[in-house]
Amino acid sequence: MLDFLDPEWIFVPRLLLAALLGAVVGFEREYFGKAAGLRTFSLVSLGACLFTVLSLAGFQEIAAQTGAVIDPSRIAAQVVVGIGFLGAGLIIFRGFRVEGLTTAAGLWVSSAIGMSVGVGMYLLAAVTSILMVIIFFFLKRIEPEEHDGHRDHAL
Repeated sequence: MLDFLDPEWIFVPRLLLAALLGAVVGFEREYFGKAAGLRTFSLVSLGACLFTVLSLAGFQEIAAQTGAVIDPSRIAAQVVVGIGFLGAGLIIFRGFRVEGLTTAAGLWVSSAIGMSVGVGMYLLAAVTSILMVIIFFFLKRIEPEEHDGHRDHAL
């Protein structure tokens, strides 16, 4: 039976918000047919939020019983590393072109959004989500057609 007085319930809105903000960002990726879209960005943000909440509150009882000193930033650091591996899997080299780098970077920032929500920094998470949509959607329009670091820029 659900116990709505259980202190864990205070974290449920954080999980919902993290998933929603991840979906907002993932919508643009989905719209343009990228490999990682709504579901991927939502899951990354949601997972990062859950790991952050767990690191903040999940081990407090064990620490109190054992007298252990807990460093909540350790789990957060591992989230960053884990998302780095996920992002690395998205990056594809095709000749002199690199594909998937923007999506990988987006997933990395999406995890930071989830972590921000997890620690209760909602404004930072919302502003970052808005900035990501601006970067993904609007900056794409002013970027050169082909981004190739090996172009000859000589006159």
